Amino acid sequence: MQLRHVKIKGTGKYLPERVVSDAELDKILGTTPGWVNKITGVGTRHYASTDETASYMGARAAEAALADAGISFSEVDCLVCTSGTKEQPLPSTAVFIQQAMGQADSGVPAFDIDATCLSFLVGLDVMSYMVEAGRYKNVLLVATEIASVGLNWQDKESSALFGDGAAAVVIGPAETDDSSRILHASLKTYSSGARYSEIAGGGTRLHPQNYTAEDALPYLFHMDGQAIFRKASKLLPDFIADMLSATGNKMDDFTLVIPHQGSAMAMRLLRKKLGIAEDRFLDNTAGHGNTIAASIPMGLHEAIRQGRISRGDRIMLIGTAAGLSLGGMIIDY
Repeated sequence: MQLRHVKIKGTGKYLPERVVSDAELDKILGTTPGWVNKITGVGTRHYASTDETASYMGARAAEAALADAGISFSEVDCLVCTSGTKEQPLPSTAVFIQQAMGQADSGVPAFDIDATCLSFLVGLDVMSYMVEAGRYKNVLLVATEIASVGLNWQDKESSALFGDGAAAVVIGPAETDDSSRILHASLKTYSSGARYSEIAGGGTRLHPQNYTAEDALPYLFHMDGQAIFRKASKLLPDFIADMLSATGNKMDDFTLVIPHQGSAMAMRLLRKKLGIAEDRFLDNTAGHGNTIAASIPMGLHEAIRQGRISRGDRIMLIGTAAGLSLGGMIIDY
């Protein structure tokens, strides 16, 4: 167990204005009516407009989280962008979030932590130790994702899953008599699955200057959903069992499990495989889609707003990511 006396002080969320229905995607993809809903179970998702940059969305979610925590930006010691997509290769997206918040000359350190879909969970894990050590008092974690620009519309199943959006969380030290804490976290990577989910182009191996319209596929998102599901479903039961053993918990001890929101079908199957009761499992795929690293903090935000968790409740955050990585965290909210 890796106990940290760290508290989630506030959460915030931003969704783009444009709403895209399953029926609209059926037309875009040229599929039969109802196909997208059957495959994804999303219903509606949001796509960012040209003006809704990742930094703009992240800034709005961050401002909402600060308001929820009851603090101002002047009380923030560090701003970390925990996203799987970047606004541009250089500098970090966190820098532009700071700028979009009107704090360009604040001097508050700003940097990115990227573990694809698990970026928020990894960022929360890493930065909680910094709070516990006294290095920072209030850390602003922002996950802001625009998946819609990099989708391969020829890959119908994966392109129908994703949505855009942002979520943010403020963390700080818990008081002596506070029940809030982080009990345990785990991350495991199996790079034998590295090619299951990737955008191969855009880095130093396949540099953007080599892009051509005739050879665009390496620069678009690719996902082998079946391969990911097979490998993850094989590894997750032991991964979860190890987390439970580390904290002396059983699955019934959790008020709520908040997963990374993949496809609705995959989550239903994994919920049953892991023995999680339906009323203790948060599924907000409908209305959002897969929002990459923003999905876990969005789920956390929604759970709080819906009254599904209260202070002191024990919750679990779990997910998978490109890599292939598994991640989990046990928290007393």
